This record gives sequence, C-alpha cells and structure tokens, in this order.
Amino acid sequence: MAVALVGCGGEAGAPESQAAARADRFDGARAHRELVRQTELGPRPAGSATLRRLAKQLQDRLPRGRQEAVGGGLSNVVGSLPGRGKAIVVAAHYDTKDIPGFVGANDGAGGTAAVLEIARVMRRTTRPASAPPLRFVFFDGEEAPADGQDFYATALRGSKAYLKRHRAEVRAVVLLDFVADKDLSLPREAGSDPALWERLRAAARRAGVGRHFPNETRAEILDDHTPFARAGIPAIDLIDFDYPYFHTLEDTADKTSARSLDVAGEAVVELLRSWR
Repeated sequence: MAVALVGCGGEAGAPESQAAARADRFDGARAHRELVRQTELGPRPAGSATLRRLAKQLQDRLPRGRQEAVGGGLSNVVGSLPGRGKAIVVAAHYDTKDIPGFVGANDGAGGTAAVLEIARVMRRTTRPASAPPLRFVFFDGEEAPADGQDFYATALRGSKAYLKRHRAEVRAVVLLDFVADKDLSLPREAGSDPALWERLRAAARRAGVGRHFPNETRAEILDDHTPFARAGIPAIDLIDFDYPYFHTLEDTADKTSARSLDVAGEAVVELLRSWR
C-alpha cells in the first residue's frame, strides 16, 4: 500500500480500557497461531511457489473455497456464504512484499489470519434471512512488483481484477490490513467511506473494543479498498499505518498480538452479524 495524501473490551461494569472485549465470538489466539504459521512458511511474494501452496491451504479452509485467476500466474482465493442481494466483501491481501527474508507478520499474515477466523465464525453464526451474502477474499498481488513505479498502476492487481469481474455483485468492502501490531489504533483512513466507517465504530463499541477506533481521520492509504472506492462502492480499510516495521525484516510475529487481532475481529464480526 502507499500513502496518497494527508487528511486532516470491557465486561459489564468494567472500563473498556482495562478489560477484554465484551463479545467473545472471534478467537484471537487461534488467529494469531495462523499468523505465526504463515510467517513460518517464509517469504510469500506474488507468483511464488510458497504463495501458491498457501492459496490452496486457505481455499480448503474457507466456506465454498475456490481460486480465481488474476492473470500473470496470480490467483485470488475466495469463499462465500449465502444471503440476499449484493454481497459484503471481507478481504485481506495474502502476498508479501518481494524482499529477501521478509515474512510479513503484520503486513500480509495479520489481515489474512483475521479474515480466515472471521469466515470461520460467520460460518457458524445464524443470520436473518434478509442478511446479505458474505464473500471472503484473499487478494493476490497487492504489493507493487517494483519500487519507483506508479503504485496504483502497478499494484493492487488482485483487487482490481476482482472488481472488474464482480463489480455489479458487490455492495460494500471491508478490508483488513495492519490489524495485528501490539499497540493497535484504528482511526478512519481518509479513503474509507465515512458512513460505513461509522457503522463499524458503532459495532466496535457494542463489542466493547471502541477505544481502539478513535474518532479521528488519518492520511489516505492506497490499498486494496481503493479500486472499489473509486468505483463508487462503499469501502473501508482497517489499517494501523503507524507501524515502524513496515517493509522491513523486523515485521515478525513477535511484533504482533492475539489481543489486537481479537479487537479487529470482534468489531468486524459484530458488523457482519448485525447487517440486515
């Protein structure tokens, strides 16, 4: 992802800042084990044999899992749950930056692990008949293949391919990217749809994790939600870009937290669970 421009849990009776989320649907420890597992695979750049193996593993663990070709040997991994009307897409990128030795604990594995756990929870959640379909998508080729080029033109390959194929079927997009760092704070990223973001913040408050979603707006980030936003589809990006290990070899599992994954996961699960 790239910066585009600068924009301007608690139990009952306990302060939210001193306790865990009130909701207990998303398993943060389970998601963190998945994060660790992915980093142990090593670097996973787009088009690599390691990423193809991961794609098959993710496909097998998603409801109705399948792969969709992106082009150039890349593939998105897609799962789905039924519903009425246009779909809510819950997404992350599963490739890592092509840097030797880079394992992408927060930048790649974190979002992927969170979406995989969200899919597991929602698969077991009873929703009303009026609820929209859910699609769980792991985008390939989010990272730019070479630095020094126009990021939007050369990166976000999986999300742009998915939009081209499924634009008429998509109602909204919820993207999870940097959601595993230990000191998690998720203000609205300036390119994220304000109304949908407020809906997420309300869900976070209900789940008891609202303090991690401050009422602030930070710089716009070009990320996998951007093609959808530019196409007029409400899209938001959960991303804590104040992460000092961005695109460094220090982006390792010890810099991440099951608790942070739980915060993001509980908020998104509540958002989806309550969507009519």
